[in-house]
Amino acid sequence: MTSSQTAEPLDCVGIGFGPSNLALAIAMQEAGNGLSCHFLERHPDFVWHGDMLLDGSRMQICFLKDLVSMRKPTSPFSFLNYLHEHGRFEDFINTRTFYPSRREFNDYLRWAAGHFDAQCSYGQEVLAIEPEWDHGRVRHVRVHARDQHGQERYWLARNVVIATGGQPCVPDAFAGLNGHAQVIHSSRYLSAADRLGKAERVAVVGFGQSAAEIFLDLHGKGVAVDLIARASTLRPADSSSFVNEIFNADYTDYFFHRPLEERRQLVGDFSSTNYSVVDNDLIEEIFDTFYQQKVMKDERHRLSPRHEVLAARAQDGQLQLDLRNLDDGSHDMRRFDGVVLATGYRHTPSAAFLDAMAPCLESLAPARDYRLPATPLCDVGIYLQGCCEATHGLSDSLLSVLPARAEEIAVSLRQTSAEQAAPAVACAAE
Repeated sequence: MTSSQTAEPLDCVGIGFGPSNLALAIAMQEAGNGLSCHFLERHPDFVWHGDMLLDGSRMQICFLKDLVSMRKPTSPFSFLNYLHEHGRFEDFINTRTFYPSRREFNDYLRWAAGHFDAQCSYGQEVLAIEPEWDHGRVRHVRVHARDQHGQERYWLARNVVIATGGQPCVPDAFAGLNGHAQVIHSSRYLSAADRLGKAERVAVVGFGQSAAEIFLDLHGKGVAVDLIARASTLRPADSSSFVNEIFNADYTDYFFHRPLEERRQLVGDFSSTNYSVVDNDLIEEIFDTFYQQKVMKDERHRLSPRHEVLAARAQDGQLQLDLRNLDDGSHDMRRFDGVVLATGYRHTPSAAFLDAMAPCLESLAPARDYRLPATPLCDVGIYLQGCCEATHGLSDSLLSVLPARAEEIAVSLRQTSAEQAAPAVACAAE
């Protein structure tokens, strides 16, 4: 059954209500632009990487890069005000760190999101965005969604902001094991960790931050782990001061106006800030773990760099991986009680969101204000957040630019809404 949720089109419908659209909601409220906006989130409540809130895990960016401070340090939605509201301001100062625990930052985000409960519908999985043609023009779209009970609804909108986060990247070797209880992507690690509680040996595929954290978590639980990756070693994240300037808000403008090939080169040059890298303190802890194995003559954990998983299959209650050594081409068949894929994410909008809009869009490359170029017959604005690395730089899928990007999109929405209203005003005057 399908029912309408809005009789009149909203100025904006946001798809996803993670940090990106939360920052946008705050920016729009603080701008006081009077636009009607509603957000649809597939999770039953607000959560930010809930399955990676491991004991001891900390943020990798300064707490000042919260939802608002880089845009408006005096905002009541700042992390500092969150600490004040919860009576922990002085205690946090005494921790002498710029990097709060991941659990605390998640709590901060939940606190901020709680101010917008009336503007967000949780448990809504968006199925499609469809144009509504009116005398040869598209003045608004229909956003279809389905709740956890199978009830379908739709919202009418003059603009849509898509911010659905990354989609788990699963290597081809594991495609045939989709949904298998013993194959777990890091995005579901804690929810599925009980399946690994009695495991004797687990493979962790990947050499990035998530792989390192999961390895140490399993080590602490007494599980034997094979840490496997194509890379030659665990590499430290480059967080040096000059390199970190690529996450400054004004760098986005610089990056956007570079030629295509130069942008690609810049992403490659600075990939060590974000991709397949690990905080140095974790690298040292993992190295010491393997060193102590040598001291104790204990081969419980195995480190397998330069190994590629060619195939994976379930057999007799275990998982069998065919590993190829990239140095000599040899094969090694290993059996595990479980596999954790710390293989990252793809940051692309769902095709279901944009397929129906194809006749209305000139390109899938967003403009500087994150809006997709539309045909002359389409008045609707489709904006992207978190999937514009190729055009806006490495920081696009990270927290660093949230406040600046939110302000830019809020300004664009205000301008677009004024243009959308102009024809109606002219007709009324006639």
